[in-house]
Amino acid sequence: MPEVNFFLKQPKSKEESLIYLFLSYNNTRLKYSTGEKIKPVYWDSENQKVKGTKKFPEYPEFNSTLKDIEKKAFDAYRKVLNDGFEPSNGLIKKELDKTIRFSENRKVDFFTFMKEYIEESKSLKATGTIKAYNTTQKRIEDYCKSKNKTLQFEDIDLEFYNSFVAYLTKENYSQNTIGKHIKILKTFLNEATEKGINKTVYFKRRKFKRLTEDTDKIYLNEKELGAIYNLDISKDKQLESIRDLFIIGCYTGLRFSDFSELKTENIIDGDKIKIRTNKTDEVVIIPLHRFVKEILRRNKNRIPKAMSNPKMNFYLKHIGSLAKIKDVVEFSITKGGKLEKTSKEKCKFICTHTARRSFATNSFKAGVPSISIMKITGHQTERSFLRYIRISQEENANNLLDHPFFK
Repeated sequence: MPEVNFFLKQPKSKEESLIYLFLSYNNTRLKYSTGEKIKPVYWDSENQKVKGTKKFPEYPEFNSTLKDIEKKAFDAYRKVLNDGFEPSNGLIKKELDKTIRFSENRKVDFFTFMKEYIEESKSLKATGTIKAYNTTQKRIEDYCKSKNKTLQFEDIDLEFYNSFVAYLTKENYSQNTIGKHIKILKTFLNEATEKGINKTVYFKRRKFKRLTEDTDKIYLNEKELGAIYNLDISKDKQLESIRDLFIIGCYTGLRFSDFSELKTENIIDGDKIKIRTNKTDEVVIIPLHRFVKEILRRNKNRIPKAMSNPKMNFYLKHIGSLAKIKDVVEFSITKGGKLEKTSKEKCKFICTHTARRSFATNSFKAGVPSISIMKITGHQTERSFLRYIRISQEENANNLLDHPFFK
């Protein structure tokens, strides 16, 4: 039998705090925002309800609401079971949304929905995804402030789309950044539509599209990775750890959020890494490259300690310079509606995400089947996977020289 508890988000606050529902079942716990708020001074934490006090005369109705929410949580759990499914946080949350947060008879404006949806997503989605959601929310709020307007669902039409894109362009955002905001906006709208909150479908039209452009992101080839791997920087233990962790990323294809959290227990059978990824919440198993095995052997099977992403990016450029990765590369990007070109030494573009792109490209060049690489990188479509493949026309031609067709 599941168990329901209520806790305040900010129990020491002097202002109103959001009340969370925690549903515990099958050694699993769902954290869910009730949408209700109360000042902590009126909250009885021991009995998990509002205190019976004259200072808060609405307490009987408030506690009755919490009792109703508790019943709906049990009902949601039972409905998932009765529908023949194994209960999970995602399935139970969808049922709760229908009866508590986003019921069809509740009038919700776009900003309220957006904020509540982001809050709900915190217990289900990766930190990076929530950060991206918050950034898009801020851009939409900034846009509305600049236009001195509010935003209802029915306002989000093609005229809004064109105006919002024009605003972001004027603010000097790149085309891909604008595209990411449109993608997340459509995520919000799809969720609201599924929950019966949004009735407009302008966002599904062909012209309401995510803007994208191919960018010249770098990857490091095997020779360049070898130069980094063979650097003698043993006198600088911090730099050596950063280098080793980066090489692990380059030969596992993991995102920074994953390879920076690797532990010894992720190493299985001495020749594979097994990890549940943060972004997709999927288990991946990756064979260990000889460089990774050597790094583990040198570190007595311990994974080098990570630092923050920005700091690691700073030091990686220095490591690239020490490894003499100094070929000049030119990047083109559309920013503020204008095409900008930048030429720098290749080492200046190295960052933690270069590791994942290098893994995908080098394994692809080595003849590893795309489907096998995608099992590791977690890409769901070949189209999204191929965006990571960064080989030049000349490299592609050289790869084909040994193909039977050209013999």
